[in-house]
Amino acid sequence: MVKNVLNNRFNETLTQGRDTMADIVIRNGTLIDGTGAPGQQGDLAIEGDRIVAVGKVDARGAREIDATGKLVTPGFVDIHTHLDAQLAWDPAASSSCFHGITSVVLGNCGVTFAPCKPQDRAYLAEMMESVEDIPAKSILSGLSWNWESYGEYLQAIDAMPKGVNVGGMVGHCAVRYHAMGERSLDEAPAGEEDIRNICALVDEAIGAGALGFSTSRTYMHKVPDGRPVPGTFATTDELLAIGRVMGRHGKGVFESAARLGERDNDALDNTRGEVGWMGQLSRDNDIKVTFGLLHSYRRPDLYRRVIEFADEENATGAQLRPQTTSRGVGVLFALDHITPWQQAPSWRELADKPFAARLAALEDGALRARLIAEAEAQPSALDLTQTYLLLDGRVHYAHESENSLASYAARHKQSPAEAFIELNRAHQGRLVLYYAALNQSMEAIEEMLTNPTVVMGLADSGAHVGQIMDASSPTWLLSYWVRERGVLSVEQAIRGWTSETAELFGIRDRGVLRPGAFADVNVIDLDRLELALPEYRYDFPEGAGRYVQTATGYDCTIVNGKVFMEGGQHTGALAGATLRA
Repeated sequence: MVKNVLNNRFNETLTQGRDTMADIVIRNGTLIDGTGAPGQQGDLAIEGDRIVAVGKVDARGAREIDATGKLVTPGFVDIHTHLDAQLAWDPAASSSCFHGITSVVLGNCGVTFAPCKPQDRAYLAEMMESVEDIPAKSILSGLSWNWESYGEYLQAIDAMPKGVNVGGMVGHCAVRYHAMGERSLDEAPAGEEDIRNICALVDEAIGAGALGFSTSRTYMHKVPDGRPVPGTFATTDELLAIGRVMGRHGKGVFESAARLGERDNDALDNTRGEVGWMGQLSRDNDIKVTFGLLHSYRRPDLYRRVIEFADEENATGAQLRPQTTSRGVGVLFALDHITPWQQAPSWRELADKPFAARLAALEDGALRARLIAEAEAQPSALDLTQTYLLLDGRVHYAHESENSLASYAARHKQSPAEAFIELNRAHQGRLVLYYAALNQSMEAIEEMLTNPTVVMGLADSGAHVGQIMDASSPTWLLSYWVRERGVLSVEQAIRGWTSETAELFGIRDRGVLRPGAFADVNVIDLDRLELALPEYRYDFPEGAGRYVQTATGYDCTIVNGKVFMEGGQHTGALAGATLRA
């Protein structure tokens, strides 16, 4: 109805010959509408927070944007972030803001800050640090903590100034700890009363507008004392009961950090069972289920088998959508943060200095000799044949063996540590090493990107802030898989980051360019799209640090009709809205 009213009003005014002026008109771009339809040359008009015309626009704009030779796309919808804390002090949502993201989903992997009893705030903050490497001291001082229920948490998000649209799922860890306290971490199953209390909390959250529910099943996610997080050992009965709550509401997605390949046999019986209960939950309640899927050489065919299992479930009525990312999940090492030889004494002493002093210290020949000798005596645990060089002007995440540190060192007849030192001296410290811990095979990534069952996600924006920087995944998708390799068309790639993710999470009127949709829009110069080198900055509360990565090629990003980012800089606009199911 909104679509028709806006479109009719705009067209009627034009036909009456009035001197019509839209708020913004984007001219002469290639319109990629987000649905996968072929791009079309044309214009786009915005009034208020809505798109009012797509195609030929005769009206003048109070602001006119020339998009000749550029792509005009919907803003990207990032369904897997951990910006739950960061948005409180960084309303621009960096680094997502530098890569065309206009909507983000919080609360993934079961870890959320609501529901939360006042006495449990420190525990949830410390759990978030343990699972997602977000400093607890920043969380505790940066959040207002003026909520207990999930509905009250959404009201707190309403009150936050924000440059992007923000929705969230309620997390199993917080729900279970609220309902069961310390018992929530036990391997013993929840009792009937526990499950009733858990379901009541989920019912409140979904009713208040949570986009869904998330859980963590992987043994890798642990609380500070080393035990698996609450919900890891939840029985199928508990999980299906939560699914029934969502089914009664008729909305919400179920997201899982699923237990895939862990403690499993060669036939993957446990993994098959994991996908099986997700399929049952989806079928029984007519809800969508999504979970992370990544390649590892430890089980090189696991990702393919999981897709097969999901397809089998979907063939009988389930709605399972594994999600992956467009490149390796890369752990970063650099002179400005942590190096691969951090355990050696001279390397630790070097790390204690400010960055400029570290770089200057490398000019000391005696120190260089000690660093090299210690690195040879205590070799890095990293596989340096899969640790790749990122340099200013060539931030390239393809897993090319000749670009590994080991290969570079061998070509120059140096040890890996000596090569690292000399590259830093030559490039003024602007070298980052990228180790692909997951999604290690480019062929596997390509196979998942082109599989219709798999959806784009897992950028993990806001998480593991001292280890990874994957918020730039959409930029890599466009610059590498579309422009350089031609594996995906630009229409396919944009659909994967817009309407497909928005639809999966029930986010309406976003992720598409059409009259009546919210005016979340990117203007992108695909030919100029390039990634900057990740940089370690100390800009979190309490002086904590994190990696940041910018990009070139995004002319502007519009959120709810306001120009949010322009030329890679935040304009100051904070027009983001809270997304409710």
